[in-house]
Amino acid sequence: MKIAVDAMGGDHAPAAIVEGAVQALRDYPDIEEMILVGDEARVRAEFARHNHADRRVSFHHASQVVDMSDAASEAVRRKKDSSISRCAELAKEGRVHAIVSAGHTGAAVAACTLRLRLLEGVERPGIACVLPTERHPFVLIDAGANIAASATHLLHYAIMGSLYCRDVLGYANPRVGLMSVGEEDQKGNALTKEAFKLLERSNLNFQGNVEGHDVFSGTVEVIVCDGFTGNVVLKTAESLASALFHWAKSEITRNPLRMAGAFLAQGAFKTIRRKTDYAEYGGAPLLGVNGVCIIGHGVSNPRAVRNCIRVARESIAQNLSAHIVEEVRLNHERIAPAAA
Repeated sequence: MKIAVDAMGGDHAPAAIVEGAVQALRDYPDIEEMILVGDEARVRAEFARHNHADRRVSFHHASQVVDMSDAASEAVRRKKDSSISRCAELAKEGRVHAIVSAGHTGAAVAACTLRLRLLEGVERPGIACVLPTERHPFVLIDAGANIAASATHLLHYAIMGSLYCRDVLGYANPRVGLMSVGEEDQKGNALTKEAFKLLERSNLNFQGNVEGHDVFSGTVEVIVCDGFTGNVVLKTAESLASALFHWAKSEITRNPLRMAGAFLAQGAFKTIRRKTDYAEYGGAPLLGVNGVCIIGHGVSNPRAVRNCIRVARESIAQNLSAHIVEEVRLNHERIAPAAA
């Protein structure tokens, strides 16, 4: 398998990106080629710091970078030589099987949608973010690719998220829930009510509506929502996890007895920290485009980048795109007669 890495994407690029790529090369001998895309002189210099001679690495120069302040679609059109655009071009040309970027999320979505196009039958791509629960990880989709959605888009997100859970995460029959403000099917807005009807008629293991207080309970393996809602949930969860650890540390250090107790429980604290660490899960796949694109967190450290590449490997191996096309077709055929 061949993977292109946006070496200029992210708050700590290119240093953290290159270091993460080196870690992945050491850990995954099945990677045939890794193309580091970006300012070639800077990327080569960063790579040389690791003293890692590897014939599988090549460099592809890109003279521009999409900044976080840039408007996504405009930047992709205007900065045609940006690192993310060049990554998407490499995938379009068939030179790589997947791309990885921790840069501007909107630019990654726009570049992949414009260059790779959407899979047959899919109307909008969705970001599938893996998050922890009391029991096991679940997929939140859409986590920010499209802030507005139709009921059909939510159906497609559910199909793609369910297949990702089955094929990549290994859940035999993933349960699907629709984010809403109440469990009853009549609760919610016009969008969720219409989506509920479509999901009921689908071949998915649909469990009905899921409220905010059940998001991290593990009652379902896939939670479906529009990108605006999903991104708010994601960012709120990240902020709350950080705040909880800060509060706990502040309270524990107030007296020696608490510190002694914390020392005895440090194994539990490490486990919780690992479960809530974004770097543990790597990146989020952009599902629905005709190719594999993994989007990492903007603050990705080397371990997060390494795990982004791991997720890319897993997605390539499962031939997920073909399964999505087939399931979207089957569900359209199943739902259309009932809607007529």
